[in-house]
Amino acid sequence: MPDLRESCEVLLREHGCSTAVIAHCRAVTDCALDLSSASTLVNRPLVEAGARLHDIGRGTTHTIDHAQTGADLCRSLNIPEPVARIVECHTGAGLTADECTLLRQIPRDCVPQSIEEKIVAHADNLVAGSRRTTVYETLDSAFHLNRKVRRRIYRLALEVEILCGR
Repeated sequence: MPDLRESCEVLLREHGCSTAVIAHCRAVTDCALDLSSASTLVNRPLVEAGARLHDIGRGTTHTIDHAQTGADLCRSLNIPEPVARIVECHTGAGLTADECTLLRQIPRDCVPQSIEEKIVAHADNLVAGSRRTTVYETLDSAFHLNRKVRRRIYRLALEVEILCGR
């Protein structure tokens, strides 16, 4: 899709995302495409679409619910399910169904499974606002999360780095 960037940004604007959220989505897209550049196993158009839209739910809410809200919005817009799954699984290193329940969300397994889901989640962890960071900076700023969740973020980083030949 040659105009993927523009069509995704139109969707983000139409659904209430701020210019800061759109800038963040651009930075995450650049990071995700960079991470996946050396791998022949990755569906890069899927990574690009998922990264561009990963925060579409922020037009509605800035809580942790934005991932499920964004995925539901994507589904209602008939955006392909693999893109909706990337949106749904991008927070941290994803959320288990039990964690979703504890957060008063729909109890869905929102842990990234596909390499494309993992790349976008990891790329989102490497971008603060629109500034590229490291996984160590991310973990330092995530001190409020429990150890299990921080370990999952670190394991995701290692897995993506290995799968993408970094």
